[in-house]
Amino acid sequence: MTQMTKWPDDRMSRFMVPAPLAGRAVLVTGGSSGIGRAIALACARAGADVALTFRANETGAREVEREIGLLGRRSIVIRLDLTDDRSVRALGAAARDALGHLDVWVNNAGADILTGPGASLSVGEKLDLLLAVDLRGTMLASWHAAEMLGAQEEGGVIINMSWDHALTGMPGLNPQLFAAVKGAVLAFSKSLARSVAPRVRVNVLAPGWIETSFAAGLNEGMRNTIAESTPLKRWGTPDEVAGAAVFLASPAAAFLTGQTILVNGGVVM
Repeated sequence: MTQMTKWPDDRMSRFMVPAPLAGRAVLVTGGSSGIGRAIALACARAGADVALTFRANETGAREVEREIGLLGRRSIVIRLDLTDDRSVRALGAAARDALGHLDVWVNNAGADILTGPGASLSVGEKLDLLLAVDLRGTMLASWHAAEMLGAQEEGGVIINMSWDHALTGMPGLNPQLFAAVKGAVLAFSKSLARSVAPRVRVNVLAPGWIETSFAAGLNEGMRNTIAESTPLKRWGTPDEVAGAAVFLASPAAAFLTGQTILVNGGVVM
């Protein structure tokens, strides 16, 4: 039976529409906080069962698992180390065994070099970490996902995460690192999309200035400056990135592959 999403007022039931991800199972890496948390919860609200991963923040992952349960969906929490090939290779089978199948794989997990211990690393250490996690980890996970999803009769969807300024550049050492690595993720994803079509669709989300832990650590003046530089005059939210992820994962995006959606309020067009 198709799961339906209702308006809060039952008198509006004539406007009921199918939940866009009803009957689907979604894997979200890095789902314990920030954008990954928002994507995991948005997919559950859209009718999907969800597998989410964490590396160190198990408490956050368990809280997301609890919230997914309250939405009436199944979930599983899996520890993942994207620098460990064995951990990556075991991920898909663990998610599929727990949920019965797997339809969508979201490679959201990335290294944090802007807040916490990562901010104090040397430039070379930051580069090594980004290359190991964001680039190599995404590539290994994508290859594994493509093999698994491509073997299924119904195929599947891969969504990778890039950065809007990878398309235009931004001054500074950290932006140089992000542009190099996230630009590589974008280029890799386009080549992967051509390689695994038509069985598997591969698309990219490229967020801009989003209200994450990095934003919370900025002073009010910097936050206001960034908001004013954005055509829509504000920061984006993790939920707005999650909405784009749900769209790409859904049948509504069935004729999209190799594309990049910039969720950034128009900073990069």
